Amino acid sequence: MQIRVGFELSYECPQPTPMLLMLKIHDTRAADLVVPDHLVTVPSLPIQTYYDAFGNRCSRVVAPAGVTHFRTDARVNDSGRPDLVVPTARQIPVE
Repeated sequence: MQIRVGFELSYECPQPTPMLLMLKIHDTRAADLVVPDHLVTVPSLPIQTYYDAFGNRCSRVVAPAGVTHFRTDARVNDSGRPDLVVPTARQIPVE
């Protein structure tokens, strides 16, 4: 089956605001992407990408003062089976 994945987010910032966004599909699912998850910003902003310690793709932007919109629209091939549950997985406090 194919799953459509996407979002539209809008933020209003009183001044230029640095943001770290974790909105990308994990690279372990890259082969399953039918339509890639390109992040689009309005206004158009430079986006720096890096990987965190867990292998997540993170996007770094500086949103200007005013309203900034973020969106993506992707499609992923999926088996429909539930995700693996790991009851022994650690939880780390945000602090």
